[in-house]
Amino acid sequence: MSVKVHAPRFLTPVHTRIGFLPNKPKFFGTSFLRRHATSRSLLPHPLHASPAVVSAVTAEQPPEPPVRMLAVVGHGAVSPLKSALWQEVMLHTAERLKWVDEGYELLVFSDECIQSDQQKALRLQSELLKADILVIVAVTGKESIEWIKIHSRTIQNVICFDSTTDLKNKLGGYEVHNQVKGSIFGKVLGNSQSDKTGESSKVVQTVSEAWDRHSSDDIRFCLLVLINAYIRPVPVLKNLRAKGFSTLKCMLRNCGRQVLNCLLDPNCRKALQCLNRCSPVDQVCNYRCIASYESANLEAFSLCVLQKNNCLELEAEVPNKPYVPPMVKFRGQDINYEMAEDLFVGWLGNLQWSWRVVAGQNPAYDQFPCQYQLFYRGKAKGSFWYEPVFQVKTLEGQMVWRRRRYRVKRGKIPGTFHFSVLDNGVVSNEYWTIVEVADDLSWGLFHYHGAARAAGQSYTGAVLVSPDGAFPNERERTKVVAALQKCGIKEWELYNVDNCSCIDPPLGIPDGSNLHSTVQIEDPNRMPV
Repeated sequence: MSVKVHAPRFLTPVHTRIGFLPNKPKFFGTSFLRRHATSRSLLPHPLHASPAVVSAVTAEQPPEPPVRMLAVVGHGAVSPLKSALWQEVMLHTAERLKWVDEGYELLVFSDECIQSDQQKALRLQSELLKADILVIVAVTGKESIEWIKIHSRTIQNVICFDSTTDLKNKLGGYEVHNQVKGSIFGKVLGNSQSDKTGESSKVVQTVSEAWDRHSSDDIRFCLLVLINAYIRPVPVLKNLRAKGFSTLKCMLRNCGRQVLNCLLDPNCRKALQCLNRCSPVDQVCNYRCIASYESANLEAFSLCVLQKNNCLELEAEVPNKPYVPPMVKFRGQDINYEMAEDLFVGWLGNLQWSWRVVAGQNPAYDQFPCQYQLFYRGKAKGSFWYEPVFQVKTLEGQMVWRRRRYRVKRGKIPGTFHFSVLDNGVVSNEYWTIVEVADDLSWGLFHYHGAARAAGQSYTGAVLVSPDGAFPNERERTKVVAALQKCGIKEWELYNVDNCSCIDPPLGIPDGSNLHSTVQIEDPNRMPV
C-alpha cells in the first residue's frame, strides 16, 4: 500500500477489504442516535457463571452450518473489471469469501448448463434446494430466465445483477422491485413488505452502490452485507451499529472541548458535514472531504473521540488471510533483514524517491494519482521509516499533495515488516510483505494487511511499483502475474495509477538519514529496455 490515508473512521464506512459500514453513524442527525437492534444471548455471561456451566454451555453449542450461496452467470458474459469474464470474477469471489469465513460457500454455474448440459443442470437444480442466497449475474437468455424462475421459487434471497428485469429480486422472502438498467435495486425499495423497515432500505442502497463500483472488494462486500442482514451476523461487519446515547455521552464527557472546537472551526465543521453526505460505500469520497477541509481541529477531534476514548466502542484486527509468503532470494542470495530494507529503499539516492506506484489492488487506498514512496533508515540505530507522497483531488477540483510518515519495524521473517502511523488522529497498524522485486529493481510487488483498531476497520491490498511509475515490460509480465498469484490477486483487480501531471512533489528526507546497506543499485539510465 503506497498511501494509507485515513478519514476519521468514526464517520467513514469500514471498507474491510473486508467491506464498508452499511450504516455509518451520523453525528448531526437522528441516525447517529439510533440504537440498532441486536440479538442477545439469554444465557448467563461466562464471567458470572461457574466453570461447569460455562463448559456445559460451550459443549452444547453446535458448529454453525455453512452459508450456502449459488451464482448463475451468463455464459461468456464480460464484466467491467478489465473485461474479465463474469464467471472468472465470481469464481475468484468464492475464493476471497473463504478468507473471511471458511463457512461461506459460493458455487458458480454458467447458464450454459441449463441449455446444453442436463447433468450439470440437475446438479444446479439440486444445489438450489439448499441455497440461502441465489446470485444471478448477467443472465439474459429467455430459456435460462424461465428455468431460473421455476427452480428458484423457494429461495428466500434472490439477487439479480446486470440481468433482465424479468428476473425478480427477493430479500428475506419479500420481493424487491428492480430497475430497467443499472444495479440490482435502484436507490429505494419497491412497494413491498421490506420497505417498511429503514434497515432493509439501507441494505439495498449499500449493496446497489457497492456493486456499481465494480471492484472485487465491493463484489465480495455485497455478499457479506446480504449474509449479515438475512442469514447470520458477519463478524467483520460487527462495527456497523452505532452505539446511540452512550457514544454521545462519551464524546461530551471526554471530548467536549474538541467537539466544540471542531464545530466552531468552519473547515472542521464542513469536513464532518461533507463526510455525512458521502455514500456509505465510498471511502474515496470520505477522504476527499478530509483532503479538502483537513485541519488540526479535525485531527484533535478524531484523536480524542476514537483513539483515546473509543467512544464508538469499535474493534478491528489485522487480517491474517490470505497468507502471503515473502520472497526468499534476491540475486541468488538468501534474503536477510538488511537486504529486505534495501529493497524498500529501492532507487532513493539515484532518484529522489524509492519507488513510484504503478497500480494497486485496494480501491480505497491504492488509486490516488502520483504516488511516490520514500523508504529510508533514520538517525537512530535500527530505525526505519516510510513516507508516502501522493495527490488528492479536492472537492473544489484542485490537486493537492499529501504526505504521511510510518514507523517501520522488522517482522519475524526477513521480508516482512510492521508499519504504524498516526493518520488523521487514528493509529493504523499494518503488516507488509515484500512479495517480489526484480534483480534489476525494474519492478516490485508489496502486499499489506492492516487495521485501524479504534476506527473498527481492517483492510488488505497490494501495490505494484517501478522506478518511473510505468508498467514492467512484457518480458516481465509472467513474473508479475506469478507474484500477484501469491497474494491471491488477479491482474484484472489492479487499479492503474495516474502518473501524469506529477508536478513538484514534496519529496526529500530528513538530514542524516541513511540509505542502502548491502544492495548495489545501478544507474536507472543504464537499465535494459
